[in-house]
Amino acid sequence: MFSALSAKRLFQEILADDRSFRLFCSVAAGGEAQGGWENGRIAALVPAEERALAPKIARHGADEDKHGRIFDALMTKRGLAPVPVPPETDYTMLLERAGIGLAHDRLRRDEPLTVRDIIVYLAHSRVTEQRAADQMGLLERWFGDDPEIGRAVRMIAHDEDNHLAYTHEELLRLTAAGHGRFVRRTLRACALAEIRVHRDVSLAVMAHMGRILRWSRARSRLLAAGIHVLYAYERLGGRRRMVTLRRPDRPDPLGDPSGPAAPASGPEFA
Repeated sequence: MFSALSAKRLFQEILADDRSFRLFCSVAAGGEAQGGWENGRIAALVPAEERALAPKIARHGADEDKHGRIFDALMTKRGLAPVPVPPETDYTMLLERAGIGLAHDRLRRDEPLTVRDIIVYLAHSRVTEQRAADQMGLLERWFGDDPEIGRAVRMIAHDEDNHLAYTHEELLRLTAAGHGRFVRRTLRACALAEIRVHRDVSLAVMAHMGRILRWSRARSRLLAAGIHVLYAYERLGGRRRMVTLRRPDRPDPLGDPSGPAAPASGPEFA
């Protein structure tokens, strides 16, 4: 419906305006912070038979917290303050409402998770990290050398690739341990729900951006049509990239899970 070049120009337009840039960063920071909390709670509740996984989940959460600070730092560098995230753009909250991943009520209870809970968490991460890695890969290609956001984009893209590879590795391990049918069923359910939520969030974000940037009605309709075309493609089979599993090129993609996540704080980072 529209080319990668037009998508790049669209994002350049969003970056150039302080109000649209602030909304973009606020939405991204909120989602990353929520992901950090979720991973932290899951790490604390890992069942005894999966305790070796806890440091990796904690590292994943630390990376998500770091990404939230990066987006905050990008705003601070421009002298901007975060804005409240419109509920219809809250990807993480809408996924939970769709029943994907582990419910927050469950994570707030101090009760150990089960192995099946861990599979649900990993399948949810496998699908959402695919989306994040795809999107950050595009941003890295387009803006990796940008003097304002390039460093931040490169760091986040690198982390998302590692998170995605880690979910492949762990789900393959659990498949080999006899959980293959449940892994496949859960991945499929997560992917189907995620593409619906991604469509709805994309439409909501574009509507907000359109009002901020005063897009014409025709342009807004064209962008919305493109989002619907992407949804149809993923619904018909494009989602396969979200549910297949393969060995990562490098074992243990998160590296040494006992090591700290790379720091990212203060406006000087960005």
